[in-house]
Amino acid sequence: MRYTCMLFADPALNSIASLVLILVGIGIVLFVMMMIGKLLLKLIVGLVLNTVLGFAALFLIGWAFGISVRYTVPVIVSVVIFGLPAAGTVLLLTIFGGGSV
Repeated sequence: MRYTCMLFADPALNSIASLVLILVGIGIVLFVMMMIGKLLLKLIVGLVLNTVLGFAALFLIGWAFGISVRYTVPVIVSVVIFGLPAAGTVLLLTIFGGGSV
């Protein structure tokens, strides 16, 4: 117990201990920021990939089979969020007379 109290009584040791604590804190903050950034990057890449594949499918299938799809706000939002499944749903609704989606 006596030596523990001496650790914080000596100014030189106190500055080293506080420096170590500050560096550990900075390391923890950087690690958390890196993990959040990695998660956001994965989310953004997935969203962009879904969007590109969905609109490519709508365009190519519409062009190949002569299906005219109206690009309304609900169609665009659903294809941006859900990608290929939404494009397939929009195409099925267009083929089977689901009206303007």
